[in-house]
Amino acid sequence: MDMEMTERQLIQEILNTVDVIYKFVNTDDDKKEYEIVINRQDGDHRPLEEVNKEIKHYFTDANFSYDEK
Repeated sequence: MDMEMTERQLIQEILNTVDVIYKFVNTDDDKKEYEIVINRQDGDHRPLEEVNKEIKHYFTDANFSYDEK
């Protein structure tokens, strides 16, 4: 049985590791493009820049591109 993660599962794993709330709002699995809204959880006082840096780090390690808007 192949236990390899899909890209979407890997993205979810990254965002769970960073401990943020996220929602896929526009996805194209064929093109491998995902638009995700990310929010800090209640009580998370980390600066947004720190959260963003952590997310970008994990995405870069996974060879994903990351465009912030």
